[in-house]
Amino acid sequence: MKTQRFSRICLGLLAIALALFTSGARAADERFVLISHAPDSDLWWNTVKNGLADAAKDFDVQVDYRNPPSGDLADMARLIEQAAARNYDGVIVSIADFDLLKRPLELVRAKGIPIVTINSGTPEQSKELGAIMHVGQPEYGAGKAAGEKAKSAGVSSYLCANHYATNPASFDRSRGFGEAIGADYRKSTLDTGDDPSTVENKVSSYLRANPGTQAVLALGPNSAIPALKAVQKMGLAGKIYFATFDMTPEVIKGIKDGTVAFAIDQQPYLQGYVPVAVLTIARQQKTTDVAKLQEILQVNPKLQKHLDKYGLAPVYEKDGISSGPGFITKDNVEKVEKYAGEYR
Repeated sequence: MKTQRFSRICLGLLAIALALFTSGARAADERFVLISHAPDSDLWWNTVKNGLADAAKDFDVQVDYRNPPSGDLADMARLIEQAAARNYDGVIVSIADFDLLKRPLELVRAKGIPIVTINSGTPEQSKELGAIMHVGQPEYGAGKAAGEKAKSAGVSSYLCANHYATNPASFDRSRGFGEAIGADYRKSTLDTGDDPSTVENKVSSYLRANPGTQAVLALGPNSAIPALKAVQKMGLAGKIYFATFDMTPEVIKGIKDGTVAFAIDQQPYLQGYVPVAVLTIARQQKTTDVAKLQEILQVNPKLQKHLDKYGLAPVYEKDGISSGPGFITKDNVEKVEKYAGEYR
């Protein structure tokens, strides 16, 4: 009896080991793609790419990164069509324009390719597109939370420097901010483009024409850095309320010296890492159940190691995983400075 029982135990352990081995082998053959709306000039996405690279290594999968070089969303739609034709094992995509991207993503679904949406868009849009889940920051909510902080400081007027106005979701950030402080976001939002000199000149011109402007809201480093230069050259540094989405060393410096009130942190590393983890686990476990995927993800030691090291904190919600917003101020800037622009 003991011999038979021992044999059954050995066979059971062998079966578990074989299952683990084969799942790992399958993962090594898997190939995913992340398609973003960002132009080549948008350095913010480097942090997303770092998360992508770490996840590819941790889960032993291949992950390609594709983007429209100039930020043209029509080009992005074509990249999604190409992804469907190439039969990737999973597609990660930002919902830069729901109406424009809906049709090419239907081609992806028709091939039975699982989708995870990130960054722009909402969990509701993600679900309508047939994605497993959405990983990102609620843009309107983030803008509103930022506006509430500004309102508490007495701000009632602002300029929003929008360097990626081609993305409809970008206006949700400004709308939330404007509604929180009681200002018209349409009149306050300026399409600056992403050329640094153009951004600086447009911000300077706006502030000269509207000297009563109390705050500047930048929607990311591509507008924040040149907007800061404009503010400094005009002698308004520390006098005008300045806030921005996302971080770079320049923004960190501004927070420390008082030029920048805060940065809105959406933890971009998570937007690269988590979707790869989700797609891999979904394929290995043969499930798209969000609760089950989150349960497995929360105890994954490799992910936890990164979270602890970089001070990251995903929020597990009913329809997905929220990566923000968080706020970087003088009170906590030291904690994230080390990894700003790389892993934070």
